[in-house]
Amino acid sequence: MKDEKNKAVHSSFWANIFHQPDEKSDLKLSLRSIPLFDSFGKRDLIFLLNIIHNRNYLAGEFVFYQGDPGIGLYLIREGEVQILREDESGNSIILATFTKGDFFGELALVDGEKRSASAIAITDVRAAVIFKPDLDEFILKYPKKGIKILNGISQIVVTRLRSLNEDFFSLQSNKKNGGKHGT
Repeated sequence: MKDEKNKAVHSSFWANIFHQPDEKSDLKLSLRSIPLFDSFGKRDLIFLLNIIHNRNYLAGEFVFYQGDPGIGLYLIREGEVQILREDESGNSIILATFTKGDFFGELALVDGEKRSASAIAITDVRAAVIFKPDLDEFILKYPKKGIKILNGISQIVVTRLRSLNEDFFSLQSNKKNGGKHGT
């Protein structure tokens, strides 16, 4: 029995060493899950990895504040982030919660406008960040890859706009029907 237990521990030990994905391959998989980069080949991703910055945030730390300049896209590698928007009265409304593999801030890659909401780390967070100046340089250097990224951003914006249209339609429809959920 003791030999079997030692064998299992020993086997598990070696399996962890030789089958652990390295940081870069893990990041490549995460990037491929984002519509901006899902059409990228291995070579494209290698070029992209050169402009990615790693950032860590402690639980309770703001990633950015509402009104800050929009300077980059964030991909959560580990942890949880909430997106909050403050109204004129100072009340915060939670707009979204993101976890590992999710991304946010992509509009900053296009317009560079001020942030319309704040992002706060709910747990300790590890994030990969692509800053707009780095992406702009990347697009100038690799225009075909840049077009793929801009097409991906367009797809995200269109999907969100359609979803927003559906939500707005549902709200208007419910209002018209006196707030009844079924007709």
